[in-house]
Amino acid sequence: MLKRLLLKKMLGKQLAGMPEEEQEKMLSMIEKNPELFQKMAFEIQGKIKGGKDQMTATLEVTQKYQAELSETLK
Repeated sequence: MLKRLLLKKMLGKQLAGMPEEEQEKMLSMIEKNPELFQKMAFEIQGKIKGGKDQMTATLEVTQKYQAELSETLK
């Protein structure tokens, strides 16, 4: 419970424009496979440091891990 609250607080700005239902879905995915999301975050940061904008970097990494993300949704 506390862990989920802290996670939600941490991601507050990133999830701000998202409907509550989608926020809960995202939090559940992160809780199921935190290692995957940590790995994705590091890769996104690396691409941004390499000169790509955040949206492009996020899309590229998300596409790379699409199969794992789909598995996490189940």
